[in-house]
Amino acid sequence: MSREGAAVGRLAQRRRLVRLFAFGAVAVLAVVAFSYFHLWRPEGTGPAGPTVPRAAFSKVWTTRRVALVGLGDSVTAGFGASRRHSYFDRLVMNPPDEFADMRSVCLSAVLPHLDVVNLAVSGSTSLDHIDIVRDRLKPQDPDTIGLVVMTSGGNDIIHNYGRTPPREGAMYGATLETARPWIAAYEQRLSAMLDEIATRFPGGCHVFLADIYDPTDAVGDAEHAGLPAWRDGLEVHRAYNDVIRRVAGRRSFVHVVPMYAEFLGHGIHCTQFWTDHYRPNDAHYWYADNLEDPNDRGYDAIRRLFLIEIAKIAHELAR
Repeated sequence: MSREGAAVGRLAQRRRLVRLFAFGAVAVLAVVAFSYFHLWRPEGTGPAGPTVPRAAFSKVWTTRRVALVGLGDSVTAGFGASRRHSYFDRLVMNPPDEFADMRSVCLSAVLPHLDVVNLAVSGSTSLDHIDIVRDRLKPQDPDTIGLVVMTSGGNDIIHNYGRTPPREGAMYGATLETARPWIAAYEQRLSAMLDEIATRFPGGCHVFLADIYDPTDAVGDAEHAGLPAWRDGLEVHRAYNDVIRRVAGRRSFVHVVPMYAEFLGHGIHCTQFWTDHYRPNDAHYWYADNLEDPNDRGYDAIRRLFLIEIAKIAHELAR
């Protein structure tokens, strides 16, 4: 082979190596990008959720006796939260490692005569909650005012993760038509539950009922979180939240805590900047590995949402 031919051969080989390297680099970047945008769910650090107005917690709200009661499912029970970092615990008292903006922002700082009981049960559904209210929520003295914080209905929707045929209280995978009677029953059950709660507080009460968040960020693709596909999942979920808002709207003592809206963009699509609910200031995942409960930052956000709503009725507690 001539010297010129050898040079041409070496040049061609270098070009092939460059093309191969470029192809490999593109493939690696594609894998990294896919993993980041579709598989990785970074949780982030630091405070999460809305800012709570500190001024509302700068003085005592009332010297009356106040009973804080937790009712509902694992979100209120604090399943998976670090010690003293559930939303319920942080409503009552700040943990030792509290964020600077939330120090002394808790109910024990403004309610000196606060009694606390959490009757929430992990894994429970609204069918259980009506029985818990009737059997375990004790009548209070007329001089006690009640603050009830509550999450109910989420497990009705997500259980049993499609592993069993849909039924009331475990409707995952149901069509909207199949679920309609169960949704109607939930409305009746929730109404009865709230009215039962009111009877336990002759001195008056306020119920703070969270609506139900959506780990799919309103996309409805639970299959991307490892669950079976559910065609009507978003519609069933929407119907349950409609019930919560409708039932609360009929009762002046019930206040909806907007958990659904606050958690949008913090589910399984949290890193996807092209989606409708992307949160550029906190593009992080607020859920635990089981998809149905929050992580510690999620619990922080929920605590803030409840405190904001509770503070709105502070002036009524002194009556």
